[in-house]
Amino acid sequence: MTMQDIDVPVLIVGGGGCGLAASLFLSRQGIASLLIERHPAPGRLPKARYISQRTMELLRQFEVAERVYERSMPLAHISHIRWCTTLAGDGELDRRTFYRIESFGGGSLAQHYAKDSPCESTLYPQVRMEPLLRELASAEANAQVRYHHQLQSFEQDEDGVTARVLDRDSGEEYRVRAKYLIGADGGKTVGPALGAVMSGATDLAHMVTVYFRADLSKYWDDDHSMTTWFVNPEGGSWASGVLGQLGPTRFGRHSEEWMFHFSFRPDDPSRFEESSLLPRMRELLKIPDLHPDIIGIGHWTVEGVLVDRYRWGRALLAGDAAHRHPPTTGLGLNSAIQDAHNLAWKLAAVLKGEAHDSLLDSYEAERRPVAAFNIQWALMTFQNHQLTDAGIGLVRGNAELSQANFRRYFADDAEGRTRRARLAQIMEVQRMEWQAHDIELGYHYDLGAVMPDGTPTPERDPLGQTYVPTTRPGHRLPHAWLERDGKRISTLDLVRPGRFTLLTGRQGSAWADAAATLAHGAGLPVDIVEIHDTAAVRDVEGAWRCLRGVSSDGAILVRPDQHVAWRAMGRSDSARGQLAAAFAKILRRDLAA
Repeated sequence: MTMQDIDVPVLIVGGGGCGLAASLFLSRQGIASLLIERHPAPGRLPKARYISQRTMELLRQFEVAERVYERSMPLAHISHIRWCTTLAGDGELDRRTFYRIESFGGGSLAQHYAKDSPCESTLYPQVRMEPLLRELASAEANAQVRYHHQLQSFEQDEDGVTARVLDRDSGEEYRVRAKYLIGADGGKTVGPALGAVMSGATDLAHMVTVYFRADLSKYWDDDHSMTTWFVNPEGGSWASGVLGQLGPTRFGRHSEEWMFHFSFRPDDPSRFEESSLLPRMRELLKIPDLHPDIIGIGHWTVEGVLVDRYRWGRALLAGDAAHRHPPTTGLGLNSAIQDAHNLAWKLAAVLKGEAHDSLLDSYEAERRPVAAFNIQWALMTFQNHQLTDAGIGLVRGNAELSQANFRRYFADDAEGRTRRARLAQIMEVQRMEWQAHDIELGYHYDLGAVMPDGTPTPERDPLGQTYVPTTRPGHRLPHAWLERDGKRISTLDLVRPGRFTLLTGRQGSAWADAAATLAHGAGLPVDIVEIHDTAAVRDVEGAWRCLRGVSSDGAILVRPDQHVAWRAMGRSDSARGQLAAAFAKILRRDLAA
């Protein structure tokens, strides 16, 4: 029987982390969608695994964060990264550690990171994140999630998109009519059909990932190391292998699952000879009797590319369909979910009639510069590993000299101490990758759905570590702990999905009255939150008073995605007009009436 044609506000092509997040975010803002994914099930490889504080904040807003934390690897087990010679072996240079560096807000960084966010970073590989998001998205009344359904073609007109979809189980085709299409398929179908062009650095390395189960407890001697980079005389840190723990129920040395990356030159024909991978793993790890249960093998290319346009009429590109990064700094999946979050509230506002269609132009204006910055950052941190190898003493192509340098490095003499001190100095640069606190929280939007107030952008840490909280329009609302009904909440918890939030510091302020009038008269979704000593929400710790950047007579308008849209430094005799002008600019909507 032929399946009925479908009419739906949003068609999502691609069932990875980005597409599934978009489905969930839209549903919980009252927007129906159909997601199609050409594969029969989520992927079987771990892929991305680091989930940043900012991404966890977005999941917290949609009541998903706790579901992730229940299953993910606690921060203590991802608190540092290390560089070693081998995992096993009993030779002079075996099982030696060159260096450890704290990472992702663990260890001594924890207090610093906790000051800026209600959420911790965590490790939850995509092989488990995608099934969780699929489960949550599929449970939504507004969402249809169909795997093993493939986009065949689509065309646009002024009012929407018409797509042909193949049910790969039945072999039948059906038609989907949607107002908008999100291409979240990694650039496989939607982008090429639109004529989108990806440009940037390609074929930097060919990587192989072996995903396996094994008991490595007698070799893995560090319960707090998320990842171990191996450096041996025969190759650099990529060629020698990168071993990471994956849990899922036990962590550290007792982790049940692991992933092992190693690189090939892009022109090396042996990269596809999977029969040679296990012997190579045994050799690199120096475990000759290793007999892992191999779950899957993945091949991927390191690249840093960006699409020329994010919006093509009624079609919008997101995630890997718009940008792809080297894995260093862990920006790929995090950026993709942040794309979905930015786009979802705007689509919801347009489809509900709260904003003009041109609001969607701000999606590219905001997210593309962030992606361009992240790509360049990931490329730099990828290249930093050459510095690390040099600091350790690796001389590529000269195993004899490399071994001599390694012995000098570990020697208990003046030269050894100098070599270790030199590597410590070099590793200060490597913090760009593992302690990129500002890169994760400090991204902001200078153009788009914001109303600038003329204040300068706070100077950012050139090494990406020190985050400076600010309520300047375009920036993420700073986190501060508040009290509501006797419970401790974050400022970020005040922002509900699909709704703007006006923060004021006085009872019955003109700004609050203006927002209430606009909400009633223009149908704007605005929550008004007063923060003062006698209000329902109180700044009992005084942190918000130090961060708000405006006087108690001022106001801060926060978008549904927790970014500041507009602010007033103090009181005004024309509060209603100023706030109406701000909403008109942000939503691209005439509020003169």
